[in-house]
Amino acid sequence: MQKLARLFKNESGATAIEYGLIAALIAVAIIGGVTALGNNAEATFQTVADEMGGAGEEGDE
Repeated sequence: MQKLARLFKNESGATAIEYGLIAALIAVAIIGGVTALGNNAEATFQTVADEMGGAGEEGDE
């Protein structure tokens, strides 16, 4: 009976799960931020390429 009581009082598993959830949320935030920055950078480079008249495209040689 004492072993069962100790099992229910042990919170180390719950702590590990909490840390895992925090790490997952941080990863989701990082992925979202990198995706947003990537899209903005792509749009910026496309704007610059369009302003340059498409220089560097294949077939312009």
